[in-house]
Amino acid sequence: MRVHILAVGRVRRGPERDLYDSYVRQIRWPLSLIEVEEKKPVAGAERLRREADLLLRAIPDGATVIALDERGDSLASRDFAHRIESWRDTGQSDIAFVIGGADGLDPSVRDRAALILSFGRQTWPHQMARIMLIEQIYRAQQILAGHPYHRD
Repeated sequence: MRVHILAVGRVRRGPERDLYDSYVRQIRWPLSLIEVEEKKPVAGAERLRREADLLLRAIPDGATVIALDERGDSLASRDFAHRIESWRDTGQSDIAFVIGGADGLDPSVRDRAALILSFGRQTWPHQMARIMLIEQIYRAQQILAGHPYHRD
């Protein structure tokens, strides 16, 4: 199973990127980060539509899509791990996590998702959302391997 993280915007070098990279090095599943960026100075609904187009085109064919959105489901880490396990065990070869830009995700991206996942109703900087996501992916890997990293 391959894991893809698709995100609007780019994370520059610094402590946030270093922390993200430290988790990436520990994940055994093939993982890719695809960063997209709308270069044209547009705002509002038009910006969301353009970002959605970039994100939707970047999703690998046949991938199961998980959109990160504050209006989504809040899952316990074990439940998150078991969702990944279920997709893996039913032959899903690609899972794509999608993180929107500053204005969130266009409805067309949420409509494409098999799961809309929330890290709570609070607003998080996109760099932090990536770190929280990569940590949960790592945690899911450890839960599924029976490793004691996760404590209930």
